[in-house]
Amino acid sequence: MAATIDIDALERAWSRAVGDPFGVICACGAFGLAFVARAAAWRRVLPGLSFGQALAGIHLAFGANHVLPFRLGEPLRVLSVTRRTSLGLEAATISTVTLRAADIVTVVGLGWLIAPRAFSRLVGVWGWMLVAAVLVVGVVAWQMLRRMTSRDLTQVRLPGPAAFSLTVVAWLLEAILVWQCAKWAGMTLSPFDAVLVTTVAVSAQVAAIAPGGFGTYEAASVAAYTVLGHGADDALVAALAAHALKTAWSLVVGSFSLRWPRPGMLGRLRLPADRPPVPDPGPPVDDQAPVLLFMPALNEEEAVGRCVTRAPAEVCGRPVEVLVIDDGSTDRTAEVARAAGATVESFPTCRGLGAGVRHGLAAGVERGAAAIAFCDADEEYPPEELENLVAPILAGEADYVAGSRFAGTIEHMRPHRRFGNVVLTRLLSLVARRRISDGQTGYRAFSPAAARAAEVVHDFNYAQVLTLDLLAKGFRYHEVPITYRFRTTGDSFVKLGRYLRKVVPAVYRELNTV
Repeated sequence: MAATIDIDALERAWSRAVGDPFGVICACGAFGLAFVARAAAWRRVLPGLSFGQALAGIHLAFGANHVLPFRLGEPLRVLSVTRRTSLGLEAATISTVTLRAADIVTVVGLGWLIAPRAFSRLVGVWGWMLVAAVLVVGVVAWQMLRRMTSRDLTQVRLPGPAAFSLTVVAWLLEAILVWQCAKWAGMTLSPFDAVLVTTVAVSAQVAAIAPGGFGTYEAASVAAYTVLGHGADDALVAALAAHALKTAWSLVVGSFSLRWPRPGMLGRLRLPADRPPVPDPGPPVDDQAPVLLFMPALNEEEAVGRCVTRAPAEVCGRPVEVLVIDDGSTDRTAEVARAAGATVESFPTCRGLGAGVRHGLAAGVERGAAAIAFCDADEEYPPEELENLVAPILAGEADYVAGSRFAGTIEHMRPHRRFGNVVLTRLLSLVARRRISDGQTGYRAFSPAAARAAEVVHDFNYAQVLTLDLLAKGFRYHEVPITYRFRTTGDSFVKLGRYLRKVVPAVYRELNTV
């Protein structure tokens, strides 16, 4: 096709379009109103679907069809409805299939009514067979919809004259864009001619293979123009101009429809700007209640004993209890921790760091602790600095305190880990809508209310999801500086690829859990 394009004619059409802003506005406006009519038709079938969500679903499918082959964007209509509304999959699917069949029936009917012989010749035997297949699918969907309406008349309706009339209006409005593009290409079309070209080009796209039906649309349009007596070169320019405008519209408005109207198709990507009020702290803790420091540990026999002995005996006038959560270690971690003076609770198999933190928080609540803190059992974090973390909680100034390495002193951190920590922390700050200086710290403290409310949605890790969970619930967040040095024993479980594969979906799930 590229060899048949008249570059001079294409440049002339471009110059005419640039010099005709009113024509561009009219063409795009008519095309946009066509989608408005289709959204209104969809709402006639699914009254529970808002107009904005109907318009978004149609645009998402249209935009995806210009990116994906075989018209694979159509399922996005259904997905958009089921993800963004309370309507069910069955209603969304059947209404979508029925309306798409009605679209094809309407466009074929228009073409045949305007120019029966020309339309029949241009569509050809294979075209009619495809139209027949679409009709069969439409009839099946119609019958399914009829059965559904017999069960629940409030959710879906059979498409009636109003829905078909709106579909006719949509195709007539789309023909205005075709008429305007032909004008820029130097051709004069009657309104009936513009409708014929539109119906032939759209009918040919029923079996389009390439994204957006590229090639199929142009070939069918050129064939229709030549039957109407226009030159093939000008016809191709007009077809390319119309397809370019449609593609631009689909990509721009389709992308916009991913996010608006709310809720967006992509779900929530940040915490809401409006935070809930600070939760009730619950009953006052006993004056003799201890501070619990728990340490999740997996195969840390070389370091866990020193971590336990470094923990202070009391902080802020309260006794400190040390609990080691043995995550299915295969070495002497549990034995060494007990010998150092800690209470040990062991998992029979490795469950993951997130599971260990979840268990430790529950243990602190169960014991009636005045504050609950945890740090890693590998000597990266200083247990002797426990008082710095729990003091804001015991003073009633914070509910959730993070020990920030970047606000304190880092004795050693490998460059690639420092870079990764900085990047992930900045992303967390963006998602959380507040400044966080260390999103991955392994030293944190909680009030009893925060520990009771905290949810860790996966077993692999806790860092980002725990912060987002507590911030979303209104708990007061605070950071204190701590001292940090990279581990000298054992192996870190953090591997970038695996970490991202596990954590990113968990963060998304956390943001979109109601």
